[in-house]
Amino acid sequence: MAVMDVRNDNTGWLVLWLEPLGEDRWLRPGETFRVRSDYDGAESAFSITSWVNEEDRAAGIENVAVWIEAGDCYAQVTDDAGDIVECGHHRPEEIDRKWTEAAEKARERVSELEPRRNP
Repeated sequence: MAVMDVRNDNTGWLVLWLEPLGEDRWLRPGETFRVRSDYDGAESAFSITSWVNEEDRAAGIENVAVWIEAGDCYAQVTDDAGDIVECGHHRPEEIDRKWTEAAEKARERVSELEPRRNP
């Protein structure tokens, strides 16, 4: 089994993106999550990428992605107590609302385009 700990040493939020699934989990300052994969091979099970988004950074949010490189892409994420941490964990309400509104607008645009695609 492959295991990786991700700790938020920042003073604001750290968003842990589990890829390639695109799942988000939000760590408070000082919080640690453990990512576990069933993979037991010779290759590295994980890789990490991070990026700077000026809007996020201004809001006190940093981003890191843990890519599942080998094994089942449905890795398990747990907290310090060993409890499973699901997608959306600690996601701030205002972020959830913003993403929901953006998804609704995207669905509306797609539905407006559908009649043009299927005459």
